[in-house]
Amino acid sequence: MASADRFRRRVEALVADADVRIDGDRPWDLRVDDERFFQRVLAQGSLGLGESWMDGWWRTDALDELLLRLVRTGVGERVRGAGELVDALRARWSNPQAGRRSFEVGERHYDLGNDLYAAMLGARLVYSCGYWRQARDLDAAQEAKLDLCCRKLGLRPGMRLLDIGCGWGEMLKYAAERHGVAGVGVTVSREQAEYARALCAGLPVEIRLQDYRALDGRFDRIVSIGMFEHVGVRNYRTYFRVARRCLAPDGLFLLHTIGGNRSRHRTDPWIAKYIFPNSMLPSPVQVARALEGRFVIEDWHNFGADYDRTLQAWRDNAEAAWARLPARYDARFRRMWRFYLAGSMASFRARAIQLWQLVLSPGGVPGGYVAPR
Repeated sequence: MASADRFRRRVEALVADADVRIDGDRPWDLRVDDERFFQRVLAQGSLGLGESWMDGWWRTDALDELLLRLVRTGVGERVRGAGELVDALRARWSNPQAGRRSFEVGERHYDLGNDLYAAMLGARLVYSCGYWRQARDLDAAQEAKLDLCCRKLGLRPGMRLLDIGCGWGEMLKYAAERHGVAGVGVTVSREQAEYARALCAGLPVEIRLQDYRALDGRFDRIVSIGMFEHVGVRNYRTYFRVARRCLAPDGLFLLHTIGGNRSRHRTDPWIAKYIFPNSMLPSPVQVARALEGRFVIEDWHNFGADYDRTLQAWRDNAEAAWARLPARYDARFRRMWRFYLAGSMASFRARAIQLWQLVLSPGGVPGGYVAPR
């Protein structure tokens, strides 16, 4: 009993810095239903926090607000599980995104079911940050984002567009219909590939189930939206080398990616286990170092604050859809999904992570590049 009390006091002291109370009555306070929670969190860090939430060991009325407070005060940085050192060493000395492992995130995350993503993402299956500058709802924000990408790329009829990590094909469909381009998209998800082929039927669009490293051909423009987060720091140079090889000398490349404020070599342990295996967020230094000598940075646009609004809309859609979705999305899955979305909201709201769009050219746009907003 004395040990249990000691564990509780340690956790209470940690979260107090974030103005969170154990068993308090404010919406963001953390109410514990299983006393094993305290030792588990202290032993396993963020993995223990997320898994104990999935197991129903604790509750809160405002999960995103609770996690925001923990992120802002860096509580997670002070509690690291025993396995995190091993994970860090493995990430630094191995290449978890190489070979067959590059398809793992497709199989485990993007192939979960198009029914779930169709319910959550809105009218278009666009699984990335919307552009809310003038938009009032999710569908308008996603269309504005696709339009922004096309304007930044300066698409014109007859151009060939490569989409690295094309998802469900929405960007290629939009570009082909609105701007008269032909396109090729690659994805590591079978579910996405099948959906994208049906979505783009009748358009000059080819969808490949293919790793980006196998790409060939020459394209006038390249776009990559929400895929770079799965590349891994050991492969950034290769990624930009492939993009440069495929891009015409007078072409443009738009890279849309989540990024972190500090350089890391792995992702959060809970995210890696349950959501995005083998993923990691790049830092500005890691991106710049990898593209050095291959591209000129024409524009670097940060609209990360828009991701919080996008995630809130996804959460609202998912919560409204659970009752009509198949039974395989059971109560534990729903708790996992809520923790994923709330943690993402918290990280963007705290400005701990960002959303970047980079426009790159092989040798610099003659006379300069004017960036649309």
